[in-house]
Amino acid sequence: MRGDSGGDAPAAVDSAERFALGIAPLDIERLARSLHSDHAGAFVTFEGRVRDTDGQRTVVALEYDAYPALCLAEGAAILAEALEGVIDARCVHRVGRLAVGDVAVWVGVIAAHREEAFRACRFIIDEVKRRVPIWKKEHYLDGRSEWIGLESAGPLTGSATPPPPGRE
Repeated sequence: MRGDSGGDAPAAVDSAERFALGIAPLDIERLARSLHSDHAGAFVTFEGRVRDTDGQRTVVALEYDAYPALCLAEGAAILAEALEGVIDARCVHRVGRLAVGDVAVWVGVIAAHREEAFRACRFIIDEVKRRVPIWKKEHYLDGRSEWIGLESAGPLTGSATPPPPGRE
């Protein structure tokens, strides 16, 4: 219940501060601590990790590239949409080269009840994958690499998703 008085209400946070891109490994504990309210009965998180296979190929690393200005704007819009019925939410997506096991994306949501928290967490990760211009390149054990998902990149709100910078 946003805006309730008393207790430990969350500090006012601008929508733009709820979504971020990061190069460094994510500090999961710090991110979790950023979501706190005495009104929250539920805290749901999602961690997207780099796995070592994609189908029959052995993956040794992923490389994420992004269009930062559009990522931040669209990410902020998604987080603003997700706040309906929840207390607060955050999402951070890594860019750059990541090793197997690294956390590539983190989503956290606090809400009064678990149903709303799970719903918002799923909405955020699904919409980030669908709408935010972040591109993934898989690096394989055999030395080859491939950009993944460029053919299915969906449109941003009000515009088309451009190709990765320098990848036209």
